[in-house]
Amino acid sequence: MTEAASGSPPLASAAAGARRGAGAAAVVALGILLSRLTGLVRQSVFAHYLGNSATAGAFTAALRIPNFLQNLFGEGALSASFIPVYAGLLARDDRGEASRVAGAVGALLALVVSGLVLGGVAATPLLVDVLAPGFEGGTRALTVRLVRVLFPGIGLLVLSAWCLGILNSHRRFFLSYAAPVLWNAAMIGTLLYFGGRTGESALAMKLAWGAVVGSALQLLVQLPMVLRLAGPLRPALRAAGPHVRTVVRNFVPAFVSRGIVQISAFVDSIIGSLISAAAVAALGYAQAVYTLPVSLFGMSVSAAELPAMSSVVGSSDEVAAHLRRRLDAGLQRIAFFVVPSAVAFAALGDLIAAALFQTGRFGRADAVWVWGILAGSAVGLLAATMGRLYSSTYYALRDTRTPLRYALVRVALGTVAGYLLAVPAPRALGLGPAWGAAGLTLASGTVAWLEYALLRRTLNARIGRTGLRSSYAARVWGAGALAAAAAWAARLSLPPLHPKLGAVVVLATFAAAYGLVALALRVPEARALARRVLRR
Repeated sequence: MTEAASGSPPLASAAAGARRGAGAAAVVALGILLSRLTGLVRQSVFAHYLGNSATAGAFTAALRIPNFLQNLFGEGALSASFIPVYAGLLARDDRGEASRVAGAVGALLALVVSGLVLGGVAATPLLVDVLAPGFEGGTRALTVRLVRVLFPGIGLLVLSAWCLGILNSHRRFFLSYAAPVLWNAAMIGTLLYFGGRTGESALAMKLAWGAVVGSALQLLVQLPMVLRLAGPLRPALRAAGPHVRTVVRNFVPAFVSRGIVQISAFVDSIIGSLISAAAVAALGYAQAVYTLPVSLFGMSVSAAELPAMSSVVGSSDEVAAHLRRRLDAGLQRIAFFVVPSAVAFAALGDLIAAALFQTGRFGRADAVWVWGILAGSAVGLLAATMGRLYSSTYYALRDTRTPLRYALVRVALGTVAGYLLAVPAPRALGLGPAWGAAGLTLASGTVAWLEYALLRRTLNARIGRTGLRSSYAARVWGAGALAAAAAWAARLSLPPLHPKLGAVVVLATFAAAYGLVALALRVPEARALARRVLRR
């Protein structure tokens, strides 16, 4: 039964569901925060030793190529197909069948990924030529060697996504999202130990091996709890059971949908390689920053809501009402945090980049370059993040095909717009070719709004009106704009400071101003956050 059907007052039920969703999302966010913070430390150490060099571009491209498998099979496709089925079985207290489904899916996943890893290692030169066509000579050769080392480690990360599906279904969110801390830590340790004693190419190769070690650690730290929660697993290469067939059937469109999104990321990498290897590195630094709010607030809310939405039972009207309440509450939580992130990227991106990466071989000009890329990404940051939650709602309804159709539209338009803004547009505007990297993120952000609008319109026709209220959006955007003005006033009044210290002062001013203005405008999430802080 849904909460509404159980006899609880509707408003109390909605409030209780929102509190539970917010609590679960907070746990996910904490795990992701730890992971992303260590990721930023890794990128900062990476920038210190390799900067925006050709070697940095080679490693960034090399990591992205096998990482395709992780993103393809990870929290996107596997979660969309596996969690709704597994969580549904747990909700019906059919733990025996849930254990059989988990074992069968794990065995099938291991078999498929093993084949793809072997094929990827064999086809690495072709993959590099297709996905980094601008690389030549030593840069291309180094990229090929790096990809061959990285592929097996990414295969281990794919298997950790199976652990994530089981842990999330049991509402054990923290471990699966904090586990990547070990992956980042292994790479940070490698950089610190070898960074001052080896050349650039040798350091990149050692870093690749450090990533493989980190992948193994990330998988192994989750296995004990997975085995304890899932019960006795019997891996079997079969898909005869109806629930396993459902997972496989739903996996295919989710896999293709996730693949389409990844193709979009690869298109950016391909176009970036045509600009320069340094542009690929700059895109990598910017990606480490702008994926932080997407992961913290979009992924955390979506990951927490997917098993909760998938567990709802009742009549179609009851399920629709429950989904609307959870979706709208999740959209507000996302917007409260993502809107100021987008404003900060656009208004203060150079300070953010300088604070995180300006050291060693990464200079002021590099920080400004990354700022331009961040400003482009800010355009579609909110749309891309809210779109994740809409996709999770479709997945909870066992519909993986609708997000696929709209992903195809997004990629097709994004590819055309990305090329035009990255290559011809800078020449036409008299800008240096390096600024084409900012055009790529601007194009991606623009088409993200189209995808979001399509997802929302179709879901509204199915379950009723949903979406972020215009009055709420006006309040959080207004708070963000006033906070940016306050931050710039503080920035202009400061004497010359070290980039990290100056960023701390200005960004703290921005955060404080946003919180105070949001409180003055009676934004519910600001008031709830203030109450939690005061209680503690």
